[in-house]
Amino acid sequence: MDLTPTEEQRLLRESAGRFVRAQYNADARRKRAEAGEGFSAGAWREFADLGWLALPLPEAHGGLGGGAVEVGMLMEAFGEGLVDSPYVSTVILGAGAIAAAGSPAQQADLLPKIAEGALRVAFAHSERQARYNLADVATHAVKDADGWVLDGAKTAVLDADEADLLIVSARIHGNRADAKGIGLFIVPRDAEGVTLTTDLRLGGGKVSQVRLAGVRLGAGALLGGLEDALPVIEAVSDHATAALCAEAVGMMQTLVETTAAYIKTREQFGKPLSVNQALRHRMADMAVAVEEARSLALRAALFADAEPAARARAVSGAKAKIGRGARFVAEQAVQLHGGMGVTEELEIGAFLKRVVFFDAMFGGVDHHLKRHAALSAAGRAA
Repeated sequence: MDLTPTEEQRLLRESAGRFVRAQYNADARRKRAEAGEGFSAGAWREFADLGWLALPLPEAHGGLGGGAVEVGMLMEAFGEGLVDSPYVSTVILGAGAIAAAGSPAQQADLLPKIAEGALRVAFAHSERQARYNLADVATHAVKDADGWVLDGAKTAVLDADEADLLIVSARIHGNRADAKGIGLFIVPRDAEGVTLTTDLRLGGGKVSQVRLAGVRLGAGALLGGLEDALPVIEAVSDHATAALCAEAVGMMQTLVETTAAYIKTREQFGKPLSVNQALRHRMADMAVAVEEARSLALRAALFADAEPAARARAVSGAKAKIGRGARFVAEQAVQLHGGMGVTEELEIGAFLKRVVFFDAMFGGVDHHLKRHAALSAAGRAA
């Protein structure tokens, strides 16, 4: 298999790298943090102008038809600059669900708006009791003469506070005692009965707890009219996990480069730290962890559109390995910086926080090791 990037992929990676270095360098990030500025509408318009919002969307609806490999290249650049944006929530999760399950009319209405930056979407699926079990959905939708009524609660919904629409999963009932499959519903964020409680998330950005109390929706709110959307939920969750793995690789790369520069300039007993052989060995281990993570992130992207078991196995393998590797690199970076590693003056601590958040999103190391083992055992049994 030839893994050499195409000319288009190379140009994408270079343009994303230039943008991040210019707009999200250490000084720029520090100024944003001091001013308390989050991700801006202006930056989102820049993403749209650069074609990044359209990147993985279907060409028939204003997209560029890119795949998970191209998304991974973009996300790796985001990770290098610790870019805080609703890209995963809107483009990978929200638009991904619409592209996979939406009716032609829903796709034609929503996807072009997402591609041009006029619409943001949040994917509200996780629930407190589920513990990463995507099939565990207690939120319920009851059909009546006027459409649907939703009741329930969602937790840790990425970027819901600035979304225009929520894509909400709910167990479909003919009546409250007749449970059927899981559907995905298009819910305006400001719909009556929708309540958001928003908190800052570790490493930047926001997450919301979403409560739905008697939320009334029209008959056309069910995405694609699909009453068994669990395969779609699993697919977009795996795509988002693969994208976050690529972002983690970018964070690991910056941590290694920053730490290498620090130990070359920081002197102890009249000599730079880099002359210490033990520290050089630790830096070598960190560099190896980055390359291992990069290979697994690419593998997850290459399998993103494979059959479900192969896709899930590749993504879980990558998430587990990169989760451990990213923790190792971040913790070593903090330790090699000494006390400076946990001060606000340096950003090492901020990268560590984002790594911790990455590890928790869509399941931690233990969850994905168990998932990978179960899928592998099922494959051998078959």
